[in-house]
Amino acid sequence: MSDNPATPPVKSPDECQTMAEVRVGVDTTDRELVALLDRRFGYMRAAARIKPNREAVRDEDRKASVIAAAVLEAEARGIPADVVGDIWERLVEGSIAYELGEWDKTRI
Repeated sequence: MSDNPATPPVKSPDECQTMAEVRVGVDTTDRELVALLDRRFGYMRAAARIKPNREAVRDEDRKASVIAAAVLEAEARGIPADVVGDIWERLVEGSIAYELGEWDKTRI
């Protein structure tokens, strides 16, 4: 629910009766996802600070594990696991690129 009276309340998907309600929910969820990505990229900055060398940034075993965990979570929730796998592939690759840039900024 929203604390701002000018902002329509966010209903759960099952409670939505209109497209306006759906859109409020989607827009709110998108803002929440960006906030979560902000936190995730903060962890990438921390990893760049902690890892001893640039070669340690790319870890293919860890990448595969992260993607597999997301796919399993999607399956458990009954959402399209193949779509989640594709999103996580892009997310992890983007995170690696970001972390490499952060690593370089702190050392080069």
